[in-house]
Amino acid sequence: MKPKANDLLQYMQKGRLEAGCDEAGRGPLAGPVYAAAVILPPDFHHPLLNDSKKMTQRQREELRPIIEAEAVSYAVESLSPEEIDSLNILWASVTGMQRAVLRLSPAPDFILVDGNRFRPFDKYSGDDYQTVIHGDATYASIAAASVLAKTYRDEFMRKIASEYPEYGWDSNMGYPTPSHIDAIKRFGYTPWHRKSFHPKELEPTLF
Repeated sequence: MKPKANDLLQYMQKGRLEAGCDEAGRGPLAGPVYAAAVILPPDFHHPLLNDSKKMTQRQREELRPIIEAEAVSYAVESLSPEEIDSLNILWASVTGMQRAVLRLSPAPDFILVDGNRFRPFDKYSGDDYQTVIHGDATYASIAAASVLAKTYRDEFMRKIASEYPEYGWDSNMGYPTPSHIDAIKRFGYTPWHRKSFHPKELEPTLF
């Protein structure tokens, strides 16, 4: 049964050390994609914890240090626009989650992945992970990973926004808002833009 609101499930397979994985930044035109992996203690609960997209920025930032302090282990990875263009955004996101898992200590026995695509890596076979659509609204560990990935990415985008203030990254976080697209039309692309992303508004017209 699907849990209500933030009534998140603590595990999929009882007795195994599970890590939840999620990413932030698949849709933006600019900036890295971030991925996180989190192993929570079995009794972890916080009333704010939910799918990070359903939380306010303030709630995410309040919860991040709590997750970091109480997690059994956590790791956050980022992949550059160049890696995204080379791998494509789906596999860049998967690669980021895999890298984060490999940094966890202790290593998890089982991996819960938000979404519907993943693949075996290192010592982990297809029997060692499970993809979960809307996993960040279903499992606590995935929700925690979504909070870390989102807050780390937003923090980075605010940092590089000072280098290119025309693009408004401190508010749009690199997503294709009208003002961001207008800035690209006026000022061109930056080294932080993903060359493989071509929104319709930026495609040349025949007439």
